[in-house]
Amino acid sequence: MTIASASAPAMSGAFVVLALSLLLGIQPVTTDLYLPALPSLTHALGASVGQAQLTLSGLLLAFGCSQLVWGPVSDRFGRKPVLLLGLSIYTLAAVGSAFAGTIDTLLAWRLAQGAAMGAVVMCARALVRDLYAPEAGARAISKGLSGLGVIACLSIPLGGVVAELWGWRAALLTLAVFGGGTLVLIAMRFEETLACPDPRALRPSALLATWMGIVRHPQFIAFALLAMTTYAGLFTFLAASSFVFITLFGVTKVHYGLLMCLMALAYLVGTFLCRALLKRLGVQRTVVVGGALSLAGGGVMAVLAWSGVAGVWPIMLPMLLYMLGHGIHQPCGQAGAVGPFPHAAGAASALSGCLMMLSAFAVGQWLGASMDGSAQPMITGIGVSAAVTAAVAWGLVRRLRMQR
Repeated sequence: MTIASASAPAMSGAFVVLALSLLLGIQPVTTDLYLPALPSLTHALGASVGQAQLTLSGLLLAFGCSQLVWGPVSDRFGRKPVLLLGLSIYTLAAVGSAFAGTIDTLLAWRLAQGAAMGAVVMCARALVRDLYAPEAGARAISKGLSGLGVIACLSIPLGGVVAELWGWRAALLTLAVFGGGTLVLIAMRFEETLACPDPRALRPSALLATWMGIVRHPQFIAFALLAMTTYAGLFTFLAASSFVFITLFGVTKVHYGLLMCLMALAYLVGTFLCRALLKRLGVQRTVVVGGALSLAGGGVMAVLAWSGVAGVWPIMLPMLLYMLGHGIHQPCGQAGAVGPFPHAAGAASALSGCLMMLSAFAVGQWLGASMDGSAQPMITGIGVSAAVTAAVAWGLVRRLRMQR
């Protein structure tokens, strides 16, 4: 797997993987690190569970929709300027959210943070297509997502410790440290990866034609749906698990952080499994294996719940299976969705990311209305997502004629 020398002469493959890990990792840092503090944040600001969850689902809605703007902008002006602007806004919004005095103010800052995060993650996915062919891109992004898995492993335990020792504001302030550090690294070391910016990328007629070409492409449809449906199950767990484990089952914030570290570790293993399977089976058969893992995890969790088996481990053990599948689906889905569009990777990445986050927002709204003090809404959401993910993997993706 080599980087096209014309695209990024000054960056080594190792630095590209590091950059991908940090840029993609900004998402779990932003969504996961404050989860152990979510119940205490809710109480401190006098908010309802639905309002508190909106700080997560609203952030992801802004994250998804903003990519529709950032994608064409990055195709026009390049990845680096968009990355620098996004990371700057992100860091400022992280500081603002840490000092918010009301739930509404916190929500406003989180929306700004989500919009800025859209620039960062969208550019990370797009630069993979700038540098790699589709098959190599899946392996490259799986390495970046392995780094994301390490970051996710650390995020929730760190958030639990910080929230326990210094409170929820300190947990939110930690995001500013991550954003600021990544900003400095990108400013100093990152080289532009877009070899030929498109001067027509922001023209409305050209933009509409590009988007229509993307959303009609069978490969984009299949892989974007794969990434969207598997993420919907993960988001269901992220949005509800702190209330289920901490409030319902009475685990401590630190214990909850360790459980989430275990889940992130399963995802990390899944990304390594993805790379091994890609070498032996190719993308489409690898995704079939991932679909089986997703369905096994969601199905076992639902069967245990329907049988009256309750507790932390009847949820966690099947979720680990689901996360192995998620570690396969995300690299394949994200690389596959942008693969056919080397000259519009920003727009394709943006549309794929937007679909993922729209599904997360819909799940968040449904959870806010459905949470009833039990674990059942969370389990139902994960089970449905697992079934749909398997259907997409075994149906749409497996039957594709892949473009290389």
